[in-house]
Amino acid sequence: MTATADHEVGRARARKEDARLVTGQTNWTDNITLPGLAQVAFLRSPHAHARITSVNLDAARTAPGVFAVFAGPDVAAEQGSLPCAWPVTEDIVIPNHPPMAVDTVRYAGEIVAAVVARDRYAAADALELIDVEYEALPPVLDMPAALEPGSPKVHAEGNKSYTWTLANGDLDAAFAGAPVVIERTYRQQRLIPEAMEPRAVVVAPVADEFTMWSSTQIPHVLKVMLALVTGIPEHKLRVIAPDVGGGFGSKLQVTAEEVLALILARRLGRPVKWTESRTEGNAAVHHGRDQIQKIRIAAEADGTLRGLDVDLLADMGAYLMIVTPGVPLLGAFMFNAIYKMDAYRFNCTGVFTTKTPTDAYRGAGRPEATYAIEHIMDDLAVHLGQDPLEVRERNWIKHEEFPYTTISGLTYDTGNYEAATALAKDLFQYAELRKEQSARNAASAAVRLGLGVSTYTEMCGLAPSRVLGSLRYAAGGWEHAAIRMLPTGMVEVITGSSAHGQGHETAWSQIVADELGVPFEDVRVLHGDTAISHKGMDTYGSRSLVVGGTALVSACGKVREKARVIAAAMMEVAPTDLEWADGRWAVRGDPDQGKTIGEIAFAAFAAHDLPDGVEPSLDSDATIDPDNFSYPHGTHLCAVEVDTETGWVKIRSYVAVDDIGNVINPLIVDGQLHGGIVQGIAQALFEEAAYDDSGNLVTASLADYLIPSAADVPSFTLARTQTPSTLNPLGVKGVGEAGTIASTPAVVNAIVDALRPFGVTDVAMPCTPERVWRAINSAVNNAPPALGGTTPRQPPAQNQTDGGGAA
Repeated sequence: MTATADHEVGRARARKEDARLVTGQTNWTDNITLPGLAQVAFLRSPHAHARITSVNLDAARTAPGVFAVFAGPDVAAEQGSLPCAWPVTEDIVIPNHPPMAVDTVRYAGEIVAAVVARDRYAAADALELIDVEYEALPPVLDMPAALEPGSPKVHAEGNKSYTWTLANGDLDAAFAGAPVVIERTYRQQRLIPEAMEPRAVVVAPVADEFTMWSSTQIPHVLKVMLALVTGIPEHKLRVIAPDVGGGFGSKLQVTAEEVLALILARRLGRPVKWTESRTEGNAAVHHGRDQIQKIRIAAEADGTLRGLDVDLLADMGAYLMIVTPGVPLLGAFMFNAIYKMDAYRFNCTGVFTTKTPTDAYRGAGRPEATYAIEHIMDDLAVHLGQDPLEVRERNWIKHEEFPYTTISGLTYDTGNYEAATALAKDLFQYAELRKEQSARNAASAAVRLGLGVSTYTEMCGLAPSRVLGSLRYAAGGWEHAAIRMLPTGMVEVITGSSAHGQGHETAWSQIVADELGVPFEDVRVLHGDTAISHKGMDTYGSRSLVVGGTALVSACGKVREKARVIAAAMMEVAPTDLEWADGRWAVRGDPDQGKTIGEIAFAAFAAHDLPDGVEPSLDSDATIDPDNFSYPHGTHLCAVEVDTETGWVKIRSYVAVDDIGNVINPLIVDGQLHGGIVQGIAQALFEEAAYDDSGNLVTASLADYLIPSAADVPSFTLARTQTPSTLNPLGVKGVGEAGTIASTPAVVNAIVDALRPFGVTDVAMPCTPERVWRAINSAVNNAPPALGGTTPRQPPAQNQTDGGGAA
């Protein structure tokens, strides 16, 4: 799909939606004002774990401007339990999850009361007047300790939610007698999604019907779940996601605030609004990652892989949110990555703690898996004295072997890891940088050079309903699209994919322009309103183009076939005499005789001379459920400079070569990669949600939770190889999470590569200057020194040991 003068697909068009988005001429949830609108504020628990012994609302209820105040017992009969849609095992523990705590709080930030007032200031003042008495309970913060007998319990059922295992091949045989066995423990720190727009919700009741505006990624899913939780009939609910300022998974949720806003609007018979502050959101929005990864790899003496064994502890937080238990399982199919092996076992235990619940965050399970396998592949290469790319190439699936069924059971349709890696090495000047690195090491330079490798793949287009059902996921993975042909030849596209920054309006217009032969400017895309787009499965998991775009192509095909019959009647020929060429139906052998879609649409509108039995409409829709996931891949290479005296890390260069199949809009693809790479770098170098010993989040504000700015990251060199997917008519694979999945191991591997001469085998993320400095000194001096001091002494040459974990 290379751009040409006659085709939109492949053209680097500026996004049409940006004209309103970047100028603020748009509608977002907090911008919505309705007659009689009241503001909601929530009182949140300051304790990680406590019994609520009393709640006194009297003073708050008499405060100026206050309409109503509620505590948990006031809404207990109607608030239900927030849903978990992924009960991954038959015996999984799914505790009741009240939107507002009734008798016990289980994480700092859990809602204990709500104020409805004339404005946000009166609501905030009234919160200060609510008197809540707590009986503190022991916090549960450490996953291994939580599983020990006698540990304080988060829930009466205990601290283990589930154990889930995937296994294939004879693992014992793979490890028995293996010349090389390497074991590592890696820590995936907890992260906080930081969407540009904080969460917000507005609910307007009219008689017994309700309209909700929410900054959500999932308006269709949210509508269904609100009906199930509150008992309001689904046809009485309308959910609108207006322009949404980012999500990264944090808005793939059915939140306590959404449910409570709906209940409060119903109770009071008036519209209500809630908008979170950044600090409130950081404590209450679901978090991401937070895993302990124990991984063993067995190999032959030349580095050929024999087996892989993975044991995960995954922190669920205090409750199971909509897909919380399933997120680590998405990684189960990706630990084997692009590599061939004889045996594989994945075991995951979900653990409850008294921390904010976790759930999907950009990549959702796949960045965690990619980090672990790419890190240990570097360790294997060092143990064998091989270049990291050499050991990877020995084990990866060759391009002529596709389609290939992996040890985890997935079938990759296409790929060419050799081509992507060769191009990345060339752009990166890999050989020259290795020479420079050797020279610096030989000179015992204070600033060392490290090169990091990440050769990744991922499963995109979270879709096949039968596969999701086999994994006990409650919903399907299909997607819906509709085409409405207007009499003047203009086109309205209705999509079940709800954009929140991905550029759907532009990409969808490009696809339809080519499919129907209409100008790009004549296409309008509608989404995010369940009264307009009545069905859909929404946007997450890099599924919008792969699944939603495929539904769009199918709907366009139906429009063309309807138009063919009407065009044949207009030209007084048989439908079989027509062929679709250059954006119109033309008589085969007589291309001068033809009709455009616009001409046919007007004829259908007039309906004067339609054949008998032909309806006067070209409108069509399609619902598509793919047979398989899609599998983009790529090679990311990172060069860092590490100041061994201070621990400071500087990314010197970064090359990303990705194969995402055919490209609809290169400009949008580059933007997705830029943002994704930065988020992966942020995990490697900057971000961590930290708790104190009492279970309080100490990184609740952006003064303490460090996210990178443009000044903190380099320019990226981007390039692409192209092996179109055979699984959908567009040949696309997905790109929304690729950068995040690939970049974290590339950066950390580069840092560790720079420090291996000192005996460092890992640096715990985020690799802050202090942690890097401590890792160096710990490896050199075999004990963590006090902060400060001088340059670490140069150690004698030494080989990496086979055991160990984070420094």
